[in-house]
Amino acid sequence: MNDYTGFKPVGEVTADDRARIPAGKAGVRRDDRYAVAVNEDGSILLTPLVSVAKRELLVWEDEMVRNSLARGLAQSAAGETVDLGDFSEYLEEDEE
Repeated sequence: MNDYTGFKPVGEVTADDRARIPAGKAGVRRDDRYAVAVNEDGSILLTPLVSVAKRELLVWEDEMVRNSLARGLAQSAAGETVDLGDFSEYLEEDEE
């Protein structure tokens, strides 16, 4: 018997001739991404995913960076900023 702890059954589906299973009853929308896991009983677990740009991955992997970013955003939202002026003089010619 399956353990549905934390889950609610939303229906029954049948795989089509290409082994695809419709998941709209579970709230899946076009282009949603999921990690797929299968246990020894054959139960399938779909975990929603989002793609993160590689340049932004550091924020998710490094707690110190994440906390620093959160502090900076909170300070900005509270108006606790200092205008350091115009930095355009430091641009290289081809960057303008």
